Amino acid sequence: MKWKKSDMEQYMEAKEYIDSVLIPLVPFQLSNDNTLGSSTFQGEVIHILANEIEKELTGRVLLAPTLHYLKNSNKDKEIDRLNQWVQDAKEQPFEHIFFLTFDATWKKSEKEMDGTLLWLPGSKSGNLQSAEMRSVIKDQVEQLGELIRSYWV
Repeated sequence: MKWKKSDMEQYMEAKEYIDSVLIPLVPFQLSNDNTLGSSTFQGEVIHILANEIEKELTGRVLLAPTLHYLKNSNKDKEIDRLNQWVQDAKEQPFEHIFFLTFDATWKKSEKEMDGTLLWLPGSKSGNLQSAEMRSVIKDQVEQLGELIRSYWV
């Protein structure tokens, strides 16, 4: 289920079956021209991956809005903010919280996060329409789906 009105109405009717939230984490930094291209590309890929994972796991996963943050922001403050999202989500209650990102800097703070970090190494550029990129995304969705399912057992 996605963060849109029609899906939220369905969620309210079937929320006892939807026990997982997927929160994409996407950095941005307008002040650095050198990273604009790569960070925007990675943001697009995360968006595609998150949507495909939601499709793959429909009925068990709610895709939350993307949490955007400044690339050079204080990670402790961002973790506090992120954990506030988690505490709010657990009010529903959601049993499993997953964070999806290409940003390796989250790995250093993983233990302070009130959820499971799904970090992927990501390419910094490419053609989203190419057969190769679609194949990579499909493989990642399958692997991530399998990993998320392992938490449900």
